[in-house]
Amino acid sequence: MRLSTVTILGGTFTAAALLSVIVAFFSALAVERSSADGVRYELDREAMNWADVTANGLRIELTGTAPSEALRFRAMTLAGTVVDASRVIDEMEVTASKGIAPPRFSIEMLRNDGRLNLIGLIPASTDRDELIARLSKLPGVNEVSDLLETADYATPETWPLTVDYAIAALRDLPRSKISLAAGDVTITAMANSAEKKRQLETQLTRRAPGPIELTLDISAPRPVITPFTLRYLIDGDGARFDACSVDTEAAQKRILTAARGTGFAGDARCTLGLGVPSPEWAEATSSAILALGRIGQGSVTFSDTDITLIAAEASDRATFDRVVGELENALPDVFALHAVFPDAQAATPQGPVEFTAILSPEGQVQLRGRIRDDLSRDAAESYAKSRFGSEKVYFAARMDDTLPQPWSLRVLAGIEALSALNNGAVVVREANVDVRGVTGNQDASADIARILSERLGEGENFSIDVAYDEKLDPEAALPTPQECLADVQAIQSNRKINFEPGSATVTGDSRVILDDLARVLTFCGSVALEIGGHTDSQGRESMNLDLSQQRADTVLTELRQRRVQTGRFVATGFGETQPIADNDTEEGREANRRIEFTLVASATDEVADDAADEASEEADDTGTEATETADEGSGDEGSGDDVEDSGDADPEASDSSGDSALESTDGSDAEQGSAAGQEKTE
Repeated sequence: MRLSTVTILGGTFTAAALLSVIVAFFSALAVERSSADGVRYELDREAMNWADVTANGLRIELTGTAPSEALRFRAMTLAGTVVDASRVIDEMEVTASKGIAPPRFSIEMLRNDGRLNLIGLIPASTDRDELIARLSKLPGVNEVSDLLETADYATPETWPLTVDYAIAALRDLPRSKISLAAGDVTITAMANSAEKKRQLETQLTRRAPGPIELTLDISAPRPVITPFTLRYLIDGDGARFDACSVDTEAAQKRILTAARGTGFAGDARCTLGLGVPSPEWAEATSSAILALGRIGQGSVTFSDTDITLIAAEASDRATFDRVVGELENALPDVFALHAVFPDAQAATPQGPVEFTAILSPEGQVQLRGRIRDDLSRDAAESYAKSRFGSEKVYFAARMDDTLPQPWSLRVLAGIEALSALNNGAVVVREANVDVRGVTGNQDASADIARILSERLGEGENFSIDVAYDEKLDPEAALPTPQECLADVQAIQSNRKINFEPGSATVTGDSRVILDDLARVLTFCGSVALEIGGHTDSQGRESMNLDLSQQRADTVLTELRQRRVQTGRFVATGFGETQPIADNDTEEGREANRRIEFTLVASATDEVADDAADEASEEADDTGTEATETADEGSGDEGSGDDVEDSGDADPEASDSSGDSALESTDGSDAEQGSAAGQEKTE
C-alpha cells in the first residue's frame, strides 16, 4: 500500500514536470513565432522583402542583403518597434557600392592683364607649385591667385597636354578666360583689333595638338571708319563694290539686297564699324544703288553724307535726269547728291595730260608725267619719299602751269593710294584717277576708295582695279611652326655652331649660321621654341648643367640681337641628363654635346605619347619635328658644342633666358672650376 502511494505521488510529480516542460516549450515557440511574425509584418509593410527574420529564443535575427546602408538601418529600427531593441541581432549585409566615377578635372584661368585667377579641380598628382611657378613666369603676369582643389584620382591621359597648351595660349592673351578639361579647351578673349583677332585665331588653331578640341570666342572692337565710305560700280564687267562700310548687319543685308537687284552676284566684303554719319545710312545707300541700276552703268560713291553719282557715257540722258530727280527726293535731308552726266565733247582728250606713279614689286617708285609748279613738285616728291623711302623714289615729272588748280591734290591722293599696294600704278588725269595693282590686303580696295573719295571731293571720278594675292598677305603667308622648324633643320643639316673652348662664346665662323637661322626665324612670326643645352657625362653634373644653360642662353641672345622675335623662346640647360648616344666613346660624347631646337607644341606631344599611344598618333599628325645640330667640343672638355635638332623637349621648361654669353669652366676641369668659382648671368 505504502509503495503504491509513493509511486503514485512520484508519478504525479513527474507527469506535472513533464507537462510543464511541454507547456513551456510550446509557449516559447509561440512567443518566438509571434515576435518573428510581428517583425516580418512590419518589414513587409515597408516593402523590405529582402530581409529574413529568424527567432532564436528571445533573440530576433535579421539576415539578408540590404540595398543600402540607409535601408539596413531602417530595418533595424522597424524591428525595434515590435520587440525590445536589445533582442534584435543584425546579421544583414549591404550591397557592394559601385565604383565612384572619377571627378571631371578642369581649370578656369581668368586673366586680366597682370592678375591671374585659377579656379577648378586638378589631380592630386599634379605638381601644384611647379604649375603656379610656370604661370607666374608668363610675360606681364604679376599675381597668381590659387583657388584650385585636388582629388586623388588617376590623371587623364591628355591632361598634361591640355594644360601645356592652355599655358602657351595664355601668354598671348592678356585679357581672357581659358576653360580647360582633359582634351578640351575653350578660349574667350578680347583682341585690340579685327586684324589682331584674325592673327590670334590663326595662331591658336595652328598650335592646338591633335587630341585637343579647341573652341574660340575672340571678340574685337569695331573699327572707327572715317570717312564712312561706300562705292558701287556697274560696267561692262558686271556690278561690284570697291568699298562697303556698314554700321549694322541689318544695314549690310539691305545694301546687298539692293545690289543684287541691279545684277550684283556673290558676297561683298563690307566692313562693320563705327562712325556712320546718319542713322539713315542703309536707306540712302540702297536707294542710290537701285537708282544706278535703273540708269544702267556708272558709279555711285558715298563719303559720309556726300554722294557722287556718275553715269556712263552710253547712258540715256532722259532716264538719268528722271532717276536723279527721284533719288534727290527720296534721300534723307542730311545727304547731298552730286550727279554727273559725262559730256562726250568735253571728255575728248586734248593730249596726254597725266601724272603716273609706278610701284615695282621690289619697292621702287617712279613718278612721271606733269606737275603744276615747283611747290607741287616738292610736295609730291617729299610725300612719296616719306611713304616709300628716300632711296626708292625716282622723280621725273615736268612742269606745266596750265594744269588746273586741284591737280596737285589729285597727285598727292594718287601717291597715297599707291602706298596701299604691294605693286601697281596710279594714273592721274583730268577726268579721273585710275588705280591698278596687286596687294596682300583684302581690304585694300575699300581703303583706296576711302582715300580717294575723301581727298578728291565730290563729283570726282576714279576707278580701282586691285587684285588680292594671298602670297603677299603677311598673315596668310606666315609659315606654320612645323614649316618654320623644317627650314631651320635644312640650314643645320650640314653645318655646325661651335663655341670657344670651355665657355659659352660662339666662335666667329659660326655667326654666319646664326645669321641664316635669324633670317628664317624672322619670317616665322611669334613661334614658340625651346632652345635646350646638353653636354656629355664627363665632369661634375652641376658644372655640366650650368654650362649647358649658358650656351642655350647664348644662342637665344644671338638670335635676339639679330632682331628675331624671341618673346616666346625659352632657353633651358639639361646638362648630361638626356644623352642621345653612348658616353663611353668619343663619337657618343661628341653627339651628346649639343643644343636642341624644339617646338613647344612638340614637348606636349611627347607627354601625350608617354600617356597613351592613341594620343601620340594624333599628336604626331600636327607635324611636330625638331632640329638638332652637333656642336664641336665638349661641355666637359671645352672643345665646343654642336647644335643639333631633337624631337625631345621639356613641356614644362623654365622661362629663364640669358641676355649675354658667359665664360664657364669646362667639364674636364670641373673640380678646378668649382674652386675658382663660376660666373653666370641669367
